[in-house]
Amino acid sequence: MYFSTLDYVVFALYGAVIIGLGLWVSREKEGHEKDTSDYFLAGKSLPWWAIGASLIASNISAEQFIGMSGSGFRVGLAIASYEWMAAVTLLVIAYFFLPIYLEKGIFTMPQFLEKRYDSRVRTLLAVFWLLVYVFINLTSVLYLGALALEGIMGVPLWTGIFCLALFSAVYSIYGGLKAVAFTDVVQVVVLVGGGLLTTYLALDAYGAGSGSIAGFMKLIKEVPGHFNMILFPGELTYPEIEAGQTVMKDAYQLLPGLGVLLGGMWVANLFYWGCNQYIIQRALAAKSIKEAQRGLAFAGYLKLLLPLIVVIPGIVAFALDAPIERGDQAYPWLLATYVGPGLRGLAFAALAAAIVSSLASMMNSTATIFTMDLYKNLINKEATERKLVQVGRIVGMIAIIIGALLAPQLSALDQAFQYIQEYTGFISPGVLAIFVLGLFWKKATPNAALVTALLSIPMSAGMKVLAPAVPFINRMGYVFVLSVLLIVVISLLEGKGKDHEKGVDLASARAESDAVFNGLAFGILGITAALYLIFW
Repeated sequence: MYFSTLDYVVFALYGAVIIGLGLWVSREKEGHEKDTSDYFLAGKSLPWWAIGASLIASNISAEQFIGMSGSGFRVGLAIASYEWMAAVTLLVIAYFFLPIYLEKGIFTMPQFLEKRYDSRVRTLLAVFWLLVYVFINLTSVLYLGALALEGIMGVPLWTGIFCLALFSAVYSIYGGLKAVAFTDVVQVVVLVGGGLLTTYLALDAYGAGSGSIAGFMKLIKEVPGHFNMILFPGELTYPEIEAGQTVMKDAYQLLPGLGVLLGGMWVANLFYWGCNQYIIQRALAAKSIKEAQRGLAFAGYLKLLLPLIVVIPGIVAFALDAPIERGDQAYPWLLATYVGPGLRGLAFAALAAAIVSSLASMMNSTATIFTMDLYKNLINKEATERKLVQVGRIVGMIAIIIGALLAPQLSALDQAFQYIQEYTGFISPGVLAIFVLGLFWKKATPNAALVTALLSIPMSAGMKVLAPAVPFINRMGYVFVLSVLLIVVISLLEGKGKDHEKGVDLASARAESDAVFNGLAFGILGITAALYLIFW
């Protein structure tokens, strides 16, 4: 794709602003040296707008721009359930989970598990998260980002991976969470603005220049099958390349009807938004519980908007019969074909903002978990604050290098977004069960949590082998129920029905009612309900 001089100027300006801002906010007052609270929790000083923006910037990456557009190309608007249900999930986390986390004064999710269970559970889950962040999250974001660079600018895959890794490391490894969070405010403005620009231009082109609204109405009329939120068996099929062969797939296997609304999608969302270090870390760094809750509500409104940015372009590419082989090529093709010179730099800056902010967040959270849960807790209990910050920086660098080396291995996938969801789903049901019962059931015991954590992957893998026809979202729901039952049975047998001494006192962690948050929450619930009624 041809980039004009103006495109390069716009993109270079974006890069300079992000790096400059990241280094500027990382400065310390004379005589003050960064400690772990500064580096990993931004000194617990984040306001609501920085929390909400950083949550979305960290969440939205190439995984959404490329991966979700690819799924939109294949299965349509139904994939937007990940976004719209996430908006409601954020309210659940803000109201029920956050007050307990903040009352405990934790740095990491594994640290909470030690406070509630014991050090064995903390260590095991810390290792789990490190594996997921490095081998699934960092790897997939680097691959999808480099795929976009290749499709849009012709940059070779390896070169793209190297450039993205270097860009994200420049400011985040030195500055820590504060640098990540405040640059994310700029990143989210760029990714939303540039993303909406791409959607507008694509819809306008599809409507033959009659405007984006006319283009959208035409899209609904001409590809109605791609605007059903609830899919049923055999309703929508699509081609997918497997081992060099094209096979027809049933979209129901990815998004199984009412099971999306009532089953495993809740497991995926509650795990991601409520138990995931690189997401919840922003809320842990809040000035207060009110700031944290309002930040999550702000993020919820942005989630309601995001399908317009990351799903609709994929549907437009489908309606235009895009000459592509893999679904994940839809967004780069659209950008290359319909976004003209002078605007491509901005649109591409939006994509780069999404990629870089996610990589920076994942590196910081990987460093936080390793440093606070493994190094300080097991390896060097007497480590100074300075030493812990140094270790965090080294681990962040190692994590991005490993991710970069592994990223090209994902090139055989048709829809990388589904790969991420399914294989994260091997861990999420058991981990979510451990958290939910640990938070809200005082009888849950450490041994019950440990056994469930160890059996989480075997249970998920076993169900995949024994019942391959069960959609993976439903499978997550079934494994979650089994995990809950496992914890309940072991806890009752072991504890003889008594409350565990580390059970959470919900009364002491209850947050004061906030009229602003309550009003925002009702708005999100109303809009989400309306969207599902319209696109049922």
